[in-house]
Amino acid sequence: MTNPSLRSEPTRRDFLYIATGAVGAIGGAFALVPLIAQMNPDASTIAAGAPIEVDLTPISEGQVIKVTWRGKPIFISHRTKQEVEQAQSVKLSQLPDPQTDQERTKPGHEQWLVVIGICTHLGCIPIAKSGDYGGWFCPCHGSQYDDSGRIRQGPAPANLPLPPYRFVSDSKIEIG
Repeated sequence: MTNPSLRSEPTRRDFLYIATGAVGAIGGAFALVPLIAQMNPDASTIAAGAPIEVDLTPISEGQVIKVTWRGKPIFISHRTKQEVEQAQSVKLSQLPDPQTDQERTKPGHEQWLVVIGICTHLGCIPIAKSGDYGGWFCPCHGSQYDDSGRIRQGPAPANLPLPPYRFVSDSKIEIG
């Protein structure tokens, strides 16, 4: 008599063991995919903290645009040569929150000013290209900023804040 465990040919039972194991492994993988995927943050959470890229090409000289980053308005101003010269000529002694124009812009890109558009007094959104200094005017309480985003008059205690940004190319910036 021959011992059945010493057979070299596969039996129907061997096939069923292999098939059952394969189906179980595939089913387990399919069950793990949604389990792991649900641990990732949703798209709105990722977008809220993600850096954004802004193409500067369509912004004409003298124009200010507003984009949103992390739920905050960001003003991007393409300043004229006259506005840059005017901002650079302001004496620091005239400013409540002294900061040079060069400290508020990137070297080689002085014509671009990028600020967070929230008044430092009570968080209102100032209006661009208005006020006595040609920068931003907060109509709620009368704060006035120059075209470099520096506080010049009113109850605001500080300049418009600068977001973290960098130039990816001469015509594109990344905020965040």
